[in-house]
Amino acid sequence: MNILIIEDELPAQEELARIIKKCIPQAHIIDMLFSVEDSIKWLSENEADLILMDIHLSDGICFDIFDQVEVTTPIIFTTAYDQYAINAFKVNGIGYILKPIMEDELVAAVSKLSYSHYNMKKLIDHFKPKKEYRSRVAFRSGERIGYLSIDEIAYFFAEDKLTYVVSKDGKKHIIDHSIESLEQQLDPKSFFRITRGCIASIDSIEKVSRYFNSRLKLSLKPDYNGELLVSRIRVPKFIKWLDGE
Repeated sequence: MNILIIEDELPAQEELARIIKKCIPQAHIIDMLFSVEDSIKWLSENEADLILMDIHLSDGICFDIFDQVEVTTPIIFTTAYDQYAINAFKVNGIGYILKPIMEDELVAAVSKLSYSHYNMKKLIDHFKPKKEYRSRVAFRSGERIGYLSIDEIAYFFAEDKLTYVVSKDGKKHIIDHSIESLEQQLDPKSFFRITRGCIASIDSIEKVSRYFNSRLKLSLKPDYNGELLVSRIRVPKFIKWLDGE
């Protein structure tokens, strides 16, 4: 289980980490964040199995996060305030623990996750209709409007407030879609969001090399104009994608 801690006080972060290490040894803390801004950025690019979240963060209230990014991960709120409980359970809350955090309370809240979230998710996934992914993308070139089928696309990238599609034969076109919207519309088995500004197809990955600070450096075909690095946090997910999981 991968756990994300969002807490603006370092001693509280360390205490949560201590309890998790002691009482839930199978869990792995993938990151610890202090602010609304950092949380929005992280959650836009990464996933966790569980979030431990304080209400009051260094730059605002945690509920501001949900106005900026969709969060489907279950959350246990850890706070000194009891007046936010109703709001907490409107945004994937499965637990609400008042500080100081007691070991048994946190373990009990986490134990709810194993049944209430995962089993319900499997049931929902079983019955929900299969998602339809984008099969082509329109582009504009001067007065001309054309399109590429998904099989013809190598990668997408954003630059200077514009989004481009690059075909496998190396042609670049402007499109009217953001990287964020494309990420939701493309088949995740075939496309991966490498960075905030680039989504690549599996066929475009030419070379993967280990890089400083446990990151990966990619080479794409056709050539990508710039350095393309997979962040340390996203490396495990990227490897699974390469392996077809």
